[in-house]
Formats: sequence, C-alpha cells, structure tokens
Amino acid sequence: MSNKIDVSVVVPLYNEEESLPELMAWIERVCGENSLVYEVIMVDDGSTDSSWSVVEALKKEYGEKLKAIRFARNYGKSAALYCGFEAAEGEVVFTMDADLQDSPDEIPEMRRMVLEEGYDLVSGWKKRRYDPLSKRLPSKFFNATARFVSGIKLNDFNCGLKCYRKKVVKSIEVYGEMHRYIPILAKYAGFKRIGEKVVQHQARKYGVSKFGIERMVKGYLDLISVTFMSRFGRSPMYFFGSLGTVMFLVGGFTTAWVIGEKLYKQFNDLPLRAVADQPLFYLAILAIILGVQLFLAGFLGELINRNSTDRNRYLIDEKL
Repeated sequence: MSNKIDVSVVVPLYNEEESLPELMAWIERVCGENSLVYEVIMVDDGSTDSSWSVVEALKKEYGEKLKAIRFARNYGKSAALYCGFEAAEGEVVFTMDADLQDSPDEIPEMRRMVLEEGYDLVSGWKKRRYDPLSKRLPSKFFNATARFVSGIKLNDFNCGLKCYRKKVVKSIEVYGEMHRYIPILAKYAGFKRIGEKVVQHQARKYGVSKFGIERMVKGYLDLISVTFMSRFGRSPMYFFGSLGTVMFLVGGFTTAWVIGEKLYKQFNDLPLRAVADQPLFYLAILAIILGVQLFLAGFLGELINRNSTDRNRYLIDEKL
C-alpha cells in the first residue's frame, strides 16, 4: 500500500452487521474506478450484535485498507468520529454512516471540490430524503435554527456524509453530541470555506433507525453549547465576567440611588420610607450578589480551562 493515502473514510457504526460488507465493497469499487488510494476506519461504538465479528472478517479480507477501533461500551457518534479523525491519514477525510443511506459514489466529486475548488469542508445535502416525516420535520427546524445562529448557509447540518481537508479534522474537538454541528466547530476553528453538495440519499436497507424523540431536545441544547463553547470556551471570563460586571454596576448604582434618595428626603424633611421597606433595594442587592457570583464563575472557568487535561479519553477495547 502506498505511503500516500488519498482518501480516509471514517465510519462510526452501532449494530450494523448486515450492511458492513456491502459498504466496504462499495467503497472499494468507487475508489478503484477512480484510482484512489484509500483507507476505511470503522469505529464500533459498543455494538451488541455481531458487528465486530464482521469487522474482523473484513480486516482479513482487505488488510491495510481497513482500520478498526472497538469501544468497550457505547460512547456515542461524536466519540467515534473523534477517534476516527485521530487515526485518519488521508489527504482528504470523509465521514459516512454505516447504514448504506450515504452513497460512496459521491466520494470523487466531493474530493474534487476540496482539492480543486479550495473548500475546507463539503457537507452533503440530502435534498430528497427517504426518512419518515417524524424525522424530516425536526431536521428542518434544527437546520433553520443552526443557520440562523451560526451564519453558515447549509441546508443539512446533520448529514453524515461530509468531506474534510485533513487539517480540519486534526484541528477540531468533537465531543459530547457535537457531531451534528461540526461545520460550526470548523468555522470557529478558522476554516470558513464551507461548501455543500446535493447527494443521493438511499432508503434504509438493513436494521432500524437510531433516531429518537430525545434527539430533538438534545439538538437544541447542543446548538447552545457549541455556540457558547466556540465563542467563549477558551475565555469564559469574557461572558461571565462581562455579565457579572454589568449586574454588579446596575445593582450598585441602584443601591446608591435608593440610599441617596432617603438621605435627601430626610435632610429636607420630606415624607420617606425606610430603605429596608423598599422592594427596589432588595432587587439591587440581589443584582450585586449575582454579579459577584457570575464574575467568580468566569474567574473559576478561566482557572479550570488553563489547567484542564484532555477531556477526550475513551476506553478502547481493541484495535486492529
């Protein structure tokens, strides 16, 4: 196998035993027809079926063209992608779901867009989808919200089929459930040439969808998290410190005004109420306390951020 690998294909999988041989043969055919030196990196995310046995058999058949990682338990798609990105050596890196709904036939053109048109990332757009309505409607809401928040004009953030320049996947952190918003992570890491290509979406041939109602909630929470972490993750003081300072100043000035008003009325023999009888005084004190707490939260966040170790540690059971 040549030292230079043209294409790395990262395939996170969970209970996809039926589809793996067909997917591997499909990638082999496409790359062979286009004279591409490739590697496939399959990451078994704690499958409970015989997926790993199938991967072992494929490893014997394809040799160095296939790398495989097996998690001791289910960590999630983001963890699988993170470990796959670490292992990738290709000039261009693809991500692709293992359920055969993403077409390897898109590899040559998406690779060309990265290498010849200068994109850092090309995301697939499943313009015509074979998923049920219960999956398509939440996806439309997520994509509309993500476009509004991030300013990235993509129609399908959550498409599993994406193509990256190698330096992109080596520069971003994918953790938690952030795989849905990799384009946003890439943008805030400095990779702003993000393109999109309409791709063929296949109807599911084997197994069942892992989509559940909980993803609707997680999607919005993840979007808030990735936006906050991308903008303030390295400097939490900018957010908490600024907000805390504003609240402290508002509370301080309000308290001074309430006390000053009482002294003025007292000096001029005007009707007055005790400071402690005024609700505004307690609101001002609350603002001061919250302001101090927010400022301290930002300060502690800075200390933790500067002394934190690598959070992305996953227990890998086996490697091939």
